[in-house]
Amino acid sequence: MSGQAWLQLLALVAAVAVGTRLLGPYLAAVFGDEEQAPGDRFFGPMERFVYRLCGIDPDQEQRWTGYAGSLLAFSMLSVLGLYALLRLQHVLPFNPTSAPSMPSPLAFNTAVSFVTNTNWQNYGGELAMSHLTQMIGLAVQNFLSPMVGLCVAMVLVRSLARRRIALVGNFWVDLVRGTVRIFLPLALLVAMVLVSQGVIQNLHGFHQVATVSGGTQSIPGGPVASQEAIKELGQNGGGFFNANSMHPFENPNGFTDFLQIFTILLIPFALTYAYGRMVRDQKQGWVVFGAMFLLWAASVALITGMEVNGSPQLTARGADQVSSSVQSGGNLEGKETRFGAAGCGLYAATTTGTSTGAVNCAHDSLTPMGGGGALINMMLGEVSPGGSGSGLYGMLIFALLSVFIAGLMVGRTPEYLGKKIQAAEMKLVVIYIVVVPLAVLGFAAVSVLMATSKASILNAGPHGLTEVTYAFTSAANNNGSAFAGLTGNTDWYNSTLGLAMLVGRFFLMIPVLAIAGSLVRKQRVPATSGTFPTGTGLFAVLLTGVVVIVVGLTYFPLLSLGPIVEHLGL
Repeated sequence: MSGQAWLQLLALVAAVAVGTRLLGPYLAAVFGDEEQAPGDRFFGPMERFVYRLCGIDPDQEQRWTGYAGSLLAFSMLSVLGLYALLRLQHVLPFNPTSAPSMPSPLAFNTAVSFVTNTNWQNYGGELAMSHLTQMIGLAVQNFLSPMVGLCVAMVLVRSLARRRIALVGNFWVDLVRGTVRIFLPLALLVAMVLVSQGVIQNLHGFHQVATVSGGTQSIPGGPVASQEAIKELGQNGGGFFNANSMHPFENPNGFTDFLQIFTILLIPFALTYAYGRMVRDQKQGWVVFGAMFLLWAASVALITGMEVNGSPQLTARGADQVSSSVQSGGNLEGKETRFGAAGCGLYAATTTGTSTGAVNCAHDSLTPMGGGGALINMMLGEVSPGGSGSGLYGMLIFALLSVFIAGLMVGRTPEYLGKKIQAAEMKLVVIYIVVVPLAVLGFAAVSVLMATSKASILNAGPHGLTEVTYAFTSAANNNGSAFAGLTGNTDWYNSTLGLAMLVGRFFLMIPVLAIAGSLVRKQRVPATSGTFPTGTGLFAVLLTGVVVIVVGLTYFPLLSLGPIVEHLGL
């Protein structure tokens, strides 16, 4: 890596550390049990207006079952509303590009995708979407879908902090408070910065301009900066343009690229500090932070290292991949020269580790192990550091599994933050861990056997298997990035990928809420000499190891037949 790339990485780590320390206490105050929260004088009237408008009693908390019911009802209504908007956009206003009605299978896939925080795109945004759909459909879900994940995480954290009570919070209050006090102010600030750097923000359609060669070119317009800001802050990834963050209207320069990476990482890492503050044991938060950071750093090292070193096949054909004063070096196939191989590796590691489908390079053009690193990142369950809320509750599920394993080793009932982890919780943990691999492996297996689905695979052999595996891993883990070699806009893939998204979102959230409902009723037991300490570096290493081992045991055969054998074939 060049000195500039190292400087960018170090600056990013410093910015994330500072952002975690500054934003973490604020997040804890917003979702904590204290009556007063920062900004009550400014945000309070807005929240009370929404409560009155929607008939919400902010003082009425729910059991986990009621919370889950509200969450599912809200999400299903969101899917139906967005589906209807996509089907009817051709007759609605603010459609300067004359976007047609979206076909039913694609509309289903897209609606599910944005409501589940996946943001998978089997379409070209600037051609397939009206401005109205982009603004009140996709951008609105970019605010709400990460908030749903954040709500679930806060329920699990409250269950660990509270004792002997059946109530876990109010879904509608959590949804409103998080949107009004966290995402809206941050998105407004980031959008203004993006506009200042050249990200477009208007209601124009296509402008036809003359080129220097005498031809014509269509220049797109649209409300891009407002969607781009929340696309990154909420770990969404659905780009306004088909090229996503490779497009200069979405990502004009190195500063905006750095800002996007930072905003993607900001909330997931800051939530670890908020977690420590809410359970009144800051060491617990730093342990989770440390495990997430180790996994993220490892993925950055793997993907960036592979891309910077380049492809031996390109070298054998005479391509110069050496870094010099006139070129960034490395594997530049599918890369933006503005960001280079190192910038692509850092961005890809960040987005695939945070359930963010954004890309600033073509993932299908990554080296076999570079693409494999992105694939492994998603297979980890989006915990490195994961999405808004989903990363935290995913890592806490692995923490429960880790203390269970530690309890087996010392021969006593495992405890986490003084709460005994018993059979009921472990059954739900197992469900959480096996559901997504079943969806990924099941759908991928069928897709490489059926003739109709095999026709969508561009590349034969190991890379084709990786393309299919990547698609279902991305969908089931609610990431949204893709290998472009797979033609996903077919009835089969639109339907099965949509189902994988639903499974990966709600079949995980319900067990998490059930675990929270069980833990919140338990009394804390005092620590003894036999209690395994969970606020230490040793537990951070154990937690990281458990994540890696579980993923390795689950997916290693598939990885061996895909990116590993392709890499060995170079």
